[in-house]
Amino acid sequence: MAVFVALGAFLMTLAGGWTAQRVTDRRHLVLGLAGGLMLGVVGLDLLPEALRAADTEVYGVPAALLLFVAGFLLAHLVERLLAARRAAHGAEEHKRRAPEVGLTAAAAMVGHSLMDGVAIGASFQVGEGMGTAVALAVIAHDFADGFNTFTLTSLYGNARRKALAMLFADAVAPVAGATASTFLTVPEGVLGGYLGLFGGALLYLAAAEILPEAHHEHPARSTLLCTVAGAAFIWLVVGVAG
Repeated sequence: MAVFVALGAFLMTLAGGWTAQRVTDRRHLVLGLAGGLMLGVVGLDLLPEALRAADTEVYGVPAALLLFVAGFLLAHLVERLLAARRAAHGAEEHKRRAPEVGLTAAAAMVGHSLMDGVAIGASFQVGEGMGTAVALAVIAHDFADGFNTFTLTSLYGNARRKALAMLFADAVAPVAGATASTFLTVPEGVLGGYLGLFGGALLYLAAAEILPEAHHEHPARSTLLCTVAGAAFIWLVVGVAG
């Protein structure tokens, strides 16, 4: 049952990526929406879940928040190192955005979708009602995952075939995770730490890369509205799932 439900997540992820492809002529709107979706996922979904799962403290600060900050700084460090390396090899100033960053970010999205699949499988082991609730939440926000995976890969200058490959991997990941959940159990503390680290990296990409790029050439009100709409959509998904 869990694997069958995960197929819904597979289709929803592909739908999100397909939507991102179809509106490339409105790139600033796509990026504005992607930034809002990422902001909503981090602030309204990942971080609260991380704090619930990893409730231990280190010097008075929740471990999930420390890893959240570490994820933000790690993403910043990797992006700067790759940009500096490309500049040293003669890359032009406006082309310093490293494709590797996009692929790494997309790979992190795939890892997140894999954990979503594990969550679906584990929830069905608890009970059918719990499994259904978790599955609906995952399927709803997998549209945003697919949208963001394709957008992130493309934004950093990767070829369309690579963006499609990462989108397909992100779509397959929940099915693989649901299947794997029958053989393994992820400790709650480890899951919380992972969500905190991933949330910090995702917030960096949204705040330092996606949103500035969205407003760079088209500082329009419509772009801002897309960002707000993206965050509001995730709020709606979280509210319905809760």
